[in-house]
Amino acid sequence: MSDLNDKVAVVTGGTRGIGFATATALAEAGATVVLTGRDEAAAKQRAQEIADATGAAVTGVALDVTDPASVKDTFRAVAKEHGRIDALVASAGVLDGALIGMIADAHVDAMLTTNVAGTIATVQAAARAMMRKKTGSIVLLGSIVGERGNSGQTVYAASKAAVAAVAKSAAKELGRYNIRVNAVAPGVIRTDLIAGQSDEVLAKVVADTSLGRLGDAAEVAKVIRFLVSDDASFVTGQVLGVDGGLVL
Repeated sequence: MSDLNDKVAVVTGGTRGIGFATATALAEAGATVVLTGRDEAAAKQRAQEIADATGAAVTGVALDVTDPASVKDTFRAVAKEHGRIDALVASAGVLDGALIGMIADAHVDAMLTTNVAGTIATVQAAARAMMRKKTGSIVLLGSIVGERGNSGQTVYAASKAAVAAVAKSAAKELGRYNIRVNAVAPGVIRTDLIAGQSDEVLAKVVADTSLGRLGDAAEVAKVIRFLVSDDASFVTGQVLGVDGGLVL
C-alpha cells in the first residue's frame, strides 16, 4: 500500500461511490482526509464512518463545487487548519442522460456547471495552496464516456472530455511547481449512478468488457491512491482508464 502519512488530501464528492471509496483508501494509507459533499450532515457522517474504520483523521465539510466563492473559502480554511494541501481528488459530479432531441438548456447548464466549472474551480483553489509549498498531486474524475461517447449522454460525454482536457492543460502549467495533475477514466462501476440501468444494458456492458464484469469503486480508488502517492512521482498529464478493457 502506498504510504500517505503526513499527507493532507481533499476529496470532493466524497459521500458516495468512487469519492467515498477514495476517501477510505487514502485514510487507510495514512492520509489526513477532508471529505466534502453538498449535504453537511451526510459529509460528517461518512467522514466519521471512515475515521472509525481506519483510525485516521477524517473530517466532513459541506461544499457545493458550483459555488466558486464557497470553493475558495473551503480550500483556504483547509490550508489554514492543516498548514498545507498535498492532494485533491475532484470526484464531485453529476450524471444525467437525454437523447439529443430532448436535451434541455437546464440539463446542459447543470451538467457543465458541476462537472466542468466545478472541477476547474476546485483545481484552481487546490493549486493555489499547493504552489506555496511547490508540491502536490491532483486527480480528476473523468469517464470512458468522455473518450468513446454514448447514446443519450451527449452532454455528460462532453463534460468528461473537458475534464480530461483540464487535467492535461493544468499538468503542463503546474509542472514547474512540482504539482502533478492526472485523471482517471472509469468504465461502468457498481455505484448508485448506474442503479437505473436495466439488466439488459448492464449485460451488454459486461459482454463488451474484456474482463467480463463490472468494476467496483474500490478498484478505482486504489488507482487514485497510487496517483496521489509519491510512487507516481513522474506521472502527470495522464488520463488513466480503469474500465476492465471496455475501450479496447
